[in-house]
Amino acid sequence: MDLKLAGKRAIVTGGSKGIGRAIARQLAAEGVDLVVAARTAGAVAATAAELASESGRRIVGLTVDTRDEASVKALVAGTVAALGGVDILVNAAAQPASRAKPPKLSEITDALFYDDVDVKVMGYLRMAREVAPLMAAQGWGRIVNISGLNARMAGSTIGSIRNVAVAAMTRNLADELGPSGINVTVVHPGITRTERTPELLVRRAEAAGVAPADIERRMGEGISIGRLVDAAEVADVVAFLASPRSVAISGDAIACGGGTRGVIHY
Repeated sequence: MDLKLAGKRAIVTGGSKGIGRAIARQLAAEGVDLVVAARTAGAVAATAAELASESGRRIVGLTVDTRDEASVKALVAGTVAALGGVDILVNAAAQPASRAKPPKLSEITDALFYDDVDVKVMGYLRMAREVAPLMAAQGWGRIVNISGLNARMAGSTIGSIRNVAVAAMTRNLADELGPSGINVTVVHPGITRTERTPELLVRRAEAAGVAPADIERRMGEGISIGRLVDAAEVADVVAFLASPRSVAISGDAIACGGGTRGVIHY
């Protein structure tokens, strides 16, 4: 299927690593010129150069701190200067859910909560607020928000709150921006295999006193397909949602975790 993405222009925040990097790679493979944006200049430059070499597309690396409105404005202005406009925004800049054991109630400080939500919820909102007028002026756009399956389960108080908030924001933006030709969707990855996964498995294996392969097998037991989903497989779904082919989907959440055993969502 031709996704009709050739020549589109995108911003991928959090695009220097993990799921964001995989999404940037897939969009470039589909013919999209894009800006890879993240906080670390070296990682951004390296990713942009690698993807440009692979795809032959125009890939630009720009730094951004989505907690800062001036930084967001500079990113969008830089994108317009480099690419001529913005057709697609993928919001993937966030603190990784697996970076540490979720804090208990007594451990959740105001600073810990607000830093997480400032990046993933307000950061997404700042980006959408800046690109929406550009998309509306041209009568077409796609905004894809990367959230997570913590929106559908307990176990991480901050993780659940921020991910539910992203889903609620998505629905509201879809309703407001839809008449201007802008579709807004949210994707909920589960535990996803990225370049960080081998290190994560080793740490968990050492703590449990078992082999890394045993940890990965246990993690796969709660997934319908029986294994972890790869970041590239999440990127395939995002590429479709970012394309003109996805016009029938807006405001809704798409789970990309390989299926959660025993749970029905309708």
